[in-house]
Amino acid sequence: MTELHELTALGMAAAVRSGETSPTELVRHHLARIEALDGGIGAFLAVTPERALAAAAEAERRLAAGDPAPLLGVPTAIKDLNLTAGVRTTFGSAAMADHVPEVDDHVVTALAAAGTVSLGKTSTPEFGFPCYTDNDLVGPTRCPWDTTRLAGGSSGGAAAAVALGMLPFAQGSDGGGSIRIPAGINGLVGIKPARGRVSSAPLGAEITGLGVQGPLARTVRDAAAMLDAMAGPVVGDPSWAPPPAESFLAAADRPVGRLRIARHRTALVPGADLAPEVDTAFEDASALLAELGHEVVDLPAAPLTEEVLAAFEDVWSLTGATLPVTEEQVPLLRPLTRYLRDRGLALSARRAMEALTTLRVFSRRFVQATDAHDVLLAPICTDVPRPVGFFDTQDGRPVDGAEDFERQKRYAAFPALFNVTGQPAVSVPLHWTADGLPVGTMLVGRPADEATLVALAAQLEQARPWAHRHPPGW
Repeated sequence: MTELHELTALGMAAAVRSGETSPTELVRHHLARIEALDGGIGAFLAVTPERALAAAAEAERRLAAGDPAPLLGVPTAIKDLNLTAGVRTTFGSAAMADHVPEVDDHVVTALAAAGTVSLGKTSTPEFGFPCYTDNDLVGPTRCPWDTTRLAGGSSGGAAAAVALGMLPFAQGSDGGGSIRIPAGINGLVGIKPARGRVSSAPLGAEITGLGVQGPLARTVRDAAAMLDAMAGPVVGDPSWAPPPAESFLAAADRPVGRLRIARHRTALVPGADLAPEVDTAFEDASALLAELGHEVVDLPAAPLTEEVLAAFEDVWSLTGATLPVTEEQVPLLRPLTRYLRDRGLALSARRAMEALTTLRVFSRRFVQATDAHDVLLAPICTDVPRPVGFFDTQDGRPVDGAEDFERQKRYAAFPALFNVTGQPAVSVPLHWTADGLPVGTMLVGRPADEATLVALAAQLEQARPWAHRHPPGW
């Protein structure tokens, strides 16, 4: 018999509708998996069984009343960077360990309206800054495929939970690769939507325009269905993506046609060379796309300059200048966070505005320079999943925040470009190393064109299925 966690999220929703299972059964099953498995993984900062069971009972009442919500009773979880009313939200920081918000982020209420049931808060690094997940509250989040390695970040808890069947899908966020990096590391589909596709209401200011909310899932259709549930503007949002012509789930079920795909494999970051396994994965994805009938070409030189990299670093550190911590709490911050906060606070108003302007001008030029192509193909990380301690220690001793940051730049050298441009991007798990580690590949679309990416990802999944692959302990 198929166990409940082996169903897709859409399969669970269908089983609830047919009466084969119930929201309460689904929630109890996945809570039991979290209890059994998470001790060695660190995917969750908080588990909320009482709230989850109450929400499951409410889903059953909605079902009996004929509520058409598409994902009734399907378990999920919320990343701990997102506000959840009445539930501790720490932002992965010891300085915020007792913070309990009074409001939900819009994405939390949107997912609940679609019928999903949150089982808790997934782990994130402090304020989401690093490309790996480790914090002073629960420690590192480990990759289920090899628990000596990091699960990536900053949506590492969400990715690890989905990869190991503790959840069928999960919400994440992405300001510089934070959905795509852990999706690629953990063998999942991760969608970074276009800027303005998912609202950051009620409090998200989006001053830099880098951060977005999106799904992580084991299949393209599940990711598309979750994005459908999350998507849509709220009055007052600073950015609105134009409504899609069809649902994202419908896009996953239609032919994609022949696309012109450009290979982008040169990073601006010095020393960010592709490891052999990543190069193999990139070439293999290129060959598969060509076999499927797409035109695959190399991307002509894009307008990347050292000035753009410096501007991004300034803008990234600028977000550290407004962290909700007092001076008395600063010693509780991790070295990387203190480094980025200090760097952000040291920026002059002129330098901050120049950096933001540089990124805006670059974005326009990059999109114009690549507009002849339907999709860009790029690596995500430059190497396979890194060992626990790789970024923030040396010979067993902590390194300073500046060195941690430099190591991350070389490792996660590709994703942040598309947070700058605001283009949608998808991570697809097409390659596994000889020792069983996933290596994700990134597809990037034209502005606001998630639908083409979803359709292409579904075609790739059909050609080379991956959902049957599971890490040890599944």
